[in-house]
Amino acid sequence: MFKPFMAGVLAASLFAPALHAAELTTLEKRWLEAAGPVLAYSQQLKLPLDITVQPQPRPGDVPLAMGFDKGRCKLVMSLRNNPDAETVLAGIPEAQQGALIEAMAAHEIAHCWRYAQGAWHALPAGFVEVGEERAADSSLLAASKAMRETRREEGFADLAALAWTRRSKPDEYARVYQWLAGVRDRVSVPRSGHDTRAWVRLAGDGAAFGKLDAPFDNVDGLWREGLLATE
Repeated sequence: MFKPFMAGVLAASLFAPALHAAELTTLEKRWLEAAGPVLAYSQQLKLPLDITVQPQPRPGDVPLAMGFDKGRCKLVMSLRNNPDAETVLAGIPEAQQGALIEAMAAHEIAHCWRYAQGAWHALPAGFVEVGEERAADSSLLAASKAMRETRREEGFADLAALAWTRRSKPDEYARVYQWLAGVRDRVSVPRSGHDTRAWVRLAGDGAAFGKLDAPFDNVDGLWREGLLATE
């Protein structure tokens, strides 16, 4: 869970007066506009979501991140004064970035959806862990468990982002998929928290998600399949 330096909590709507567009940078406005369809969907789902803008990000902060505080989800934007904010989009023309930003937003909103359902770090019904890790240092076991739980949630969120893209921008699916697969292929530490390759590989064909109407619900089958491959 992050501990953001908050510039202010903003209502999760591009049209809410609390967004004070004049106070946002051009870059922040562009990212919010691209994320707009996902934010609107979060309102339809009645997710407890706030948007926070960091005026001075910390080293290594990613452009979008999700955290939780007192029962609410906090979508944190770390674009302002962040020289690495758009590294993840390096080499992609600005005109082609919208679908990728929207997918990133869907990834984060999927985290909120899981949290709001009370399912955060929970395995799907009927799924039982097998095997037992051993280590002389209990802190190593705790770190391994935390990393495994993070990897599972990141795998779910990656699938949700792709399912959202198939629903929202089906003509862009192949391009978004190739970009996300490339991002995950560059993860430096295998089986780390963001090593979601086992899940991403399952979604090369967007048709594997089934129905389009509920993108977050429809990833359950592929998520389970990925869990079996990674445990």
